[in-house]
Amino acid sequence: MTSLKAPSRVPLYLSLLVAFHIAIVIASNYLVQLPINLLGFHSTWGAFSFPFIFLATDLTVRLIGKAEARRVITRAMLPALVASYVVGVLFHDGRFNGWAALGDFNTFVFRIAFASFAAYVLGQLLDIQVFDRIRQSSRSWWLAPAAASVFGQALDTAAFFSIAFWRSPDAFMAAHWGEIAVVDYVIKLAVSLLFFVPAYGVALAAIVRSMREGAAPLATAP
Repeated sequence: MTSLKAPSRVPLYLSLLVAFHIAIVIASNYLVQLPINLLGFHSTWGAFSFPFIFLATDLTVRLIGKAEARRVITRAMLPALVASYVVGVLFHDGRFNGWAALGDFNTFVFRIAFASFAAYVLGQLLDIQVFDRIRQSSRSWWLAPAAASVFGQALDTAAFFSIAFWRSPDAFMAAHWGEIAVVDYVIKLAVSLLFFVPAYGVALAAIVRSMREGAAPLATAP
């Protein structure tokens, strides 16, 4: 499948993608504070939400190009950092702490927000590079998003957990962050390969079909 660009729609697509990225980063930063136990292994609910970003990024690269995908990352990263900190302070430990909580700077929450910022930028840029290179050399539609998920999410997970929780004041996370990172990566990768790569194929086919149908009346107009 080749890239399709409708210049008049690109700004709208980019704005929607920026908003979507920010929303997923905020949700993931909140959910990563909520631990779960899977078959005796420690993980967090954030492992189930963050793969959405990789799906959106891969579709962006395929449809409107690598430069536009990088533009989404550039526009989303600072708002996501600020919003993640604010939401993290207000809902620290999974409960609403009141607006007064914003009056004191919370170094623990800021560390998580900054870790998310660094991991998001590094993981997404690697995802874009891997995806774009493989999609140009392979005819298999699924290979590029699968490989990009393997490498992009590995870097994202390693960067986030090491920055956020190495020698953390949270005793549980400080003791288990390595285990949680590995389990988190396995879960995210499984979710991506089993659900999001097929979803990518379905969404891409639907979007391409919609764009072609929209262009057809224009091509036949007098």
